[in-house]
Amino acid sequence: MQLQPPLLFHHFPYSSQMAPKIKATLLVLGLSLLLLLQEAVSVDYGSALTKSLLYFEAQRSGKLPSNQRVSWRGDSALKDGSDVGVDLVGGYYDAGDNVKFGFPLAFTVTMLSWSVIDFGSQLSAGKELDNALAAIKWGTDYFIKAHPQATVLYGQVGDGDADHACWQRPEDMTTPRTSYKIDEQNPGSDLAGETAAALAAASIAFSKSDSDYSSQLLDHAKQLFDFAKSHQGIYQNSIPQAHFYSSSGFQDELLWAAAWLFRATNDKTYSDYLSSSGNTGGTRTMFSWDDKYSGAQILISKLILEGKAPSDGNWGSFKNQGEQFICNVVQKGSNNVKKTNAGALWWDSFNNLQYTTSALFLTLSYSDSLSSTKSSLTCPAGAVSSGDLISFTRSQVDYILGKNPKGLSYMVGFGSSFPVKVHHRGASIVSIKQSRAQVTCQEGFNVWFNSQSPNPNVLEGAIVGGPDQGDNYTDSRSNFQQAEPATVNSGPIVGILARLA
Repeated sequence: MQLQPPLLFHHFPYSSQMAPKIKATLLVLGLSLLLLLQEAVSVDYGSALTKSLLYFEAQRSGKLPSNQRVSWRGDSALKDGSDVGVDLVGGYYDAGDNVKFGFPLAFTVTMLSWSVIDFGSQLSAGKELDNALAAIKWGTDYFIKAHPQATVLYGQVGDGDADHACWQRPEDMTTPRTSYKIDEQNPGSDLAGETAAALAAASIAFSKSDSDYSSQLLDHAKQLFDFAKSHQGIYQNSIPQAHFYSSSGFQDELLWAAAWLFRATNDKTYSDYLSSSGNTGGTRTMFSWDDKYSGAQILISKLILEGKAPSDGNWGSFKNQGEQFICNVVQKGSNNVKKTNAGALWWDSFNNLQYTTSALFLTLSYSDSLSSTKSSLTCPAGAVSSGDLISFTRSQVDYILGKNPKGLSYMVGFGSSFPVKVHHRGASIVSIKQSRAQVTCQEGFNVWFNSQSPNPNVLEGAIVGGPDQGDNYTDSRSNFQQAEPATVNSGPIVGILARLA
């Protein structure tokens, strides 16, 4: 039996006048297919998660462990604290510099811990739970050292002004390693409160794997919260050298710490503090290392949804205000967050992505609470489901990881195109493993900072500051507003990537 030819070619009427139309149709079909294929290319969130945790190993200060995976780094700042007779070795360098700023570091550790608390099963499935716990512990071990007495907390090691005047590797830097503290005479409720929040959250993260360590963290958290309440003040008034991370107030940190301590202990002491607070924060415009109100509001809202906290009085205000923040993030509110031309969330020209990752964490965390309690979010522009929050978060993360007008991943080392001239001392100077020759203060600028070559070391997993409101990005070490990564950018994205993977 002879088969008939396909219908497409069977008695097809054709004339030369139709050629341009056919070509145009094929061109449109081709472009449509290309766009569909681009959309179909899934982002490898699992790989991004792995890299996001590698970044924290590159930021480590102190004596590196035998299982250190970022091999271009070496031991550094091994005498930190010697000026005051306290062992302050360890912790993390803040961003592209070599200073240990305690205030943003504590926020970073809180967000890493929240990642483990909410997304621990996904981290475990991705074989990254141990690395996430190690990242937390590198920070909390340092905080324990930095809290030698109930009302003493070391909040900074290194002088930011002196450090920024030099461009050196941490392994052989020559800048001052001065230690700065708060105490009863020189208080800092914001610093003590945020560190209490970090330790309380970490105590929950370690409660299943190391109960003794969890208890130790909780003891320090309780002491620091009491210190923050009883000796009130803004920490940069006591540590003027912390002006790079000046706090706008401490009431949010006290609420944030109380919320985490209530979550960790279910103790009436902390619920009473929350229910009697004269300030629930209102609906905020951002969630960051300086402004914790939205974080406290969403943490409390989750407890309300789970039936672990009442919904009247202050509690209802916390929930309403936190939910309105999320409405504004997902563009369904009455004061929506601004966006770039291509639709990415946009707050500020200086390190914008720190605000994006923090806001997206709250959005994704709350989506799971809504889902598990079969609830939805009522926004001014209509009801928003858990699925809507997840889809929005995914689209924003995809932008960060390369689905943007420049086709550039703002996570270093991820994808085929990413920033290669990152504003980061250690990454931009030859590894001490390759050359032990001293890189002096100004030589670092002359030879390495001003070099037109890519950084010799890839700072895998780092999230840079990101594009401007026009979706433009300049890959230059001198462009610290866009090209400098920081731990506060990456703390929240660990949990996000675990959930999406």
